[in-house]
Amino acid sequence: MVMPSVDTASTVDASRAFPLGISVPLTGAPATDDPQGAFANVAVYAPGVTTLEIAYQAPGGTWQVKTLPNVTDGVHHGIVEGIPAGSRYGFRASPEHEALPLPMPATDFDADGGQPLLLDPYGRAVDERDDFITSVRMAGDFDWGTDRSPRVPWRNTIIYEAHVRGQTKLHPDIPEELRGTYAGMAHPAMIEHLIALGITAVQLLPVHFHVDEPHLQNLGLTNYWGYNTAAFFAPHPGYATEAAQAAGVHAVQDEFKGMVKLLHAAGLEVILDVVYNHTAEGGTDGPTLSFRGLGEMQYYRTDGHGKYVDTTGCGNSLNFGDPRVVQLVLDSLRYWATEFHIDGFRFDLAVTLCRNAANDFDPRHPFLLAIAADPVLSGTKLIAEPWDVGYGGWQTGRFPAGWVDWNDHFRDAVRSFWLADRAAIDAGGHGGSVARLADALCGSARLFEPSGRSRLASVNLVAAHDGFTLADLVSYDRKHNEANGEQNRDGHGDNRSYNHGFEGPTEDEDILARRAQTSRNLMASLMISLGVPMITAGDEIGRTQQGNNNAYCQDNPIAWIDWTTTPESHAMLRTTKRVIRLRKEFLAGQPNDYPARENQTYLHWFDANGKPMSSDSWEDPRHRVVQLLLGSDDGHVDGLVVVNGGAEDAKVTLPALSNEDGTGHRLFELRLTTSDLHDRRQGVRVSSGERDVVQSNTINIYRT
Repeated sequence: MVMPSVDTASTVDASRAFPLGISVPLTGAPATDDPQGAFANVAVYAPGVTTLEIAYQAPGGTWQVKTLPNVTDGVHHGIVEGIPAGSRYGFRASPEHEALPLPMPATDFDADGGQPLLLDPYGRAVDERDDFITSVRMAGDFDWGTDRSPRVPWRNTIIYEAHVRGQTKLHPDIPEELRGTYAGMAHPAMIEHLIALGITAVQLLPVHFHVDEPHLQNLGLTNYWGYNTAAFFAPHPGYATEAAQAAGVHAVQDEFKGMVKLLHAAGLEVILDVVYNHTAEGGTDGPTLSFRGLGEMQYYRTDGHGKYVDTTGCGNSLNFGDPRVVQLVLDSLRYWATEFHIDGFRFDLAVTLCRNAANDFDPRHPFLLAIAADPVLSGTKLIAEPWDVGYGGWQTGRFPAGWVDWNDHFRDAVRSFWLADRAAIDAGGHGGSVARLADALCGSARLFEPSGRSRLASVNLVAAHDGFTLADLVSYDRKHNEANGEQNRDGHGDNRSYNHGFEGPTEDEDILARRAQTSRNLMASLMISLGVPMITAGDEIGRTQQGNNNAYCQDNPIAWIDWTTTPESHAMLRTTKRVIRLRKEFLAGQPNDYPARENQTYLHWFDANGKPMSSDSWEDPRHRVVQLLLGSDDGHVDGLVVVNGGAEDAKVTLPALSNEDGTGHRLFELRLTTSDLHDRRQGVRVSSGERDVVQSNTINIYRT
């Protein structure tokens, strides 16, 4: 390879310090009819270097190097010739008045006293050829046709958290070449499953370009979940089909956009799980990929001594006290919303994004205010994982209007009532009272009220990608993460799970029946609760991870969904569809602003005798029966949820309610029971004030 020489003389051109990244020059370059032509305005925020070079290679050409001649407020910029769409490029710092050669691959940089090429923080694609990674200049053309967002209201939203690869890798009805890809996610067989299930939004685990941590590489493992982002504007090429990868980064982007277009056509929203709290560069001993080489003191949060302040547990934290970092994330979000038609974002460890100069969470942080004022982003779904690992990191309920929070209070209350409490009762002890479960069922209203938000700010979940699957919650008392190579030290120890008498797989029919019962209770509790429910992919068919509650590095059948149909998986799928359908039917009978309109929404609580719950009943752990009557003043239907968390069947007196004209008692129709008597009892009518039998550890759902 001919090593290019570099003229480092300080020259001034007509470049701009904005927009950041690569854009079409306004002036100072020959006119061209091609908006993605050979001339480009290049601008990079790199306050940590004195001189910045861009190394670039046009398609079919040789590598060239140019020093960006201008610096404005830490932004290095210049007009570069010969870098059309499809060109690979990267940056490197160099001493003034010294031209460094450009050896390849990147591993040779260190040997020559130089450094690897740094990714463009605004790079729209990443190329991984020749054993090193570069950014790629992209054209933005794609035929979206009549695509539009489904814009499902929050109150009607049901989220399905999925992994692009694991969702379809083992699906028998999807062609093998499409399995585990963006195209596979939008295959008719998968869309048919999602629509039949009844969900309204697919929330994808991270799809930004990411790399594997060094310790995983040493173990022969990969970061399957993808929470190790290296490029915030680039889709991960490893999730595209082999054909798209071979065709290049433009084909990868087209496949991703095609997935979104097809999901939208089916009425499904697409939400991205985004990781802006840290980067793949890790701690100070991690790789230098981009930000560290451009200005680590500005991009990363540090203390007064220049040491990293890590509130993420991943080695570094992006510094949201720097305006350019806030701008970077806002520009990335806006790019995905406009260029890829993404409907919403779930923010991993969102508290880190809202820490002020004192490193405290601020619900009026400039980042949050900027999103609220942005005409594009304020109209998307904004979901916070409302915690991080720093001091004061648990902030559930404190995010501002316009946001919804993952509700860990809901998760822990539901698990405790149906799992940990049942384990204690089965062992001859006592469980807890129904109070915490009742708070969860009504959407944790008191938790969100101080922030000015309603119950619809609660994203309710029983399981998520991080932790046990729903099936493993009922099958394991402890985690089994040995396959992760960390001697089972990783993952949460407090799972509030219950194996029902045997650890792991069993053929004991009694244990299997009790596990199935509890699984139905968990799914029903999720779907009857006020708020926004989230299902983890595969829970609808009883997916297991063999007790691994931290399968972030398991890109194999441990984490992939097994679509093999069994009697157990079929039964769980049928239950899930039933409770989702029941939820939709109930909401269809309420006004559009239910349940956010507090003054006309009612929740009445009764004990097993049909009397209003007393304070003693709320707090007494021996009272494991509660009834919830819910609806609205101008709704067309009331719902009655009867929970029996006790070890014995209960004769429950339904609340005495008069009919609409006051001439008699209302009739309650049993729509669903989580007991094994559902098929025999569905449709039974019971007059208000009369008794009905509710089996132990079950939920009965009625409507008037």
